[in-house]
Amino acid sequence: MLIISGVSILSVNESNDSRDEDEIKEDGTPKGVKKIDKVPVFILTTIFSILAYVWMWYVLLDEIVDPIEAWITFGLFWVLIAFAYGVDLCIAKNKVKPQGEDLPVLNTKEFISFLKENEEVPEDKMDEGTL
Repeated sequence: MLIISGVSILSVNESNDSRDEDEIKEDGTPKGVKKIDKVPVFILTTIFSILAYVWMWYVLLDEIVDPIEAWITFGLFWVLIAFAYGVDLCIAKNKVKPQGEDLPVLNTKEFISFLKENEEVPEDKMDEGTL
C-alpha cells in the first residue's frame, strides 16, 4: 500500500493536472499539486500499510505462511475496510452544510406567483426579505 501511495503522489504533476483555474483557486493549491480530501482516512490507511509490512515481515521470517497467518491477514484487510468506513462516516456526520443549503424551498406554484408579482421590479430594487 505504501508503494501505491508513493506512485499516486509521484504521478501528479503539472502536465496531467486537468483542473481549471476555478478548481485550482477553490482547492488553494498550485497547478500540479492535489489536496487529500479526507486526511483521517489517508492517515489510517498509512498506519495500516506500515503495520501490514511489519506483519508480512513477521509472517515470512520462517519462509512459510501457515493457514492461520493467512486468515489473520485476510481478516485484517476487512478490519481496515471497516475502520476506514467508520472514519469516513464520522467525517460525513460532522461535515459543515454547504452554503445555501438552508435556503427556503419554494414549490413551483409559489415560485411562479412570486415571479409574476415581481416581474416589473428590477432585480436591484427587489427587497431581500420578499422570499
